[in-house]
Amino acid sequence: MTGLSSAQAGGKDEAVAISSNASSDYVRPRLANGLPQPETFAFAKGGLWKGTEGGTKDMPDFLEVAKTIAKPLASQGYLSGGNPKTTKLLIMVYWGTTRTPEHSTDSAASQNLQVASAAALAANHAQAVHFNPNDNMAPQQMAQTSTTSYAIRSPEQVDADIAMTSALAAVAAEDNQRYQLDEQNANMLGYDRLWNGTAQSKGTALEYRQQDLLNELEAHRYFVVLMAYDFQRMWKEKKVKLLWETRFSVREQGNDFSKQLAGMTESAARYFGRNSGKLVHSPLPQGRVEVGPIKTLPGDPQN
Repeated sequence: MTGLSSAQAGGKDEAVAISSNASSDYVRPRLANGLPQPETFAFAKGGLWKGTEGGTKDMPDFLEVAKTIAKPLASQGYLSGGNPKTTKLLIMVYWGTTRTPEHSTDSAASQNLQVASAAALAANHAQAVHFNPNDNMAPQQMAQTSTTSYAIRSPEQVDADIAMTSALAAVAAEDNQRYQLDEQNANMLGYDRLWNGTAQSKGTALEYRQQDLLNELEAHRYFVVLMAYDFQRMWKEKKVKLLWETRFSVREQGNDFSKQLAGMTESAARYFGRNSGKLVHSPLPQGRVEVGPIKTLPGDPQN
């Protein structure tokens, strides 16, 4: 199931959006059975992103999140390691809910503009002043044309027009802020390729793709970001090398993060350590997913 349109057709609230990238020099050797060679990792807390004030009070803590995603990681050969000399990866975990802009028609700036527009329209009762073109008291421009009248704007209309101009400026500033927040969410959730690809679609036949994208980005979403770094290089050389990252999210409405986290991670697991190529929408597994104990490689001592 790929593409925005397919995600929004039946069961859209249950679609997991997944984006994954891997470094070109990250290669996992294969075992005789064709499966990737197991790699050990250590978790690190990246942080909890609070989309709204108090909106994450019921969110699981780092240890709960780590325990839940450990099993899907193990299904792809990523096993918890306790020996720093042999640990391959340091996986940073970020999770939380996105911040979204107000609906454009519900914002204070938009409502102010509606009020200002109505006031400007009501004040639009300019008075027509008539002149005799041959009259020496007529304005110069009147004497040079056949026009015999011009409109005088009342003080009320001047004030109303100034108020509307200010309201338009406020809406423009709000639109810019909305754009920046949408772009931030696109980058964080892995929608950046679609964001860049639809940026120039306004006014074209593909404009619906941009609107579908905004519909997803401007709905609160639960998300997880896993960023896997070269542990040995970081530990021994104090240098940072990102090997792969996977970003996955689901619409907040109608879902419970604590209950859906295991299913979300299960959907994203097959992309761990590899490139998804594009944003992928995968059905969220239904039913309860049992989270077992964290597996370790034989002979690799735990802390």
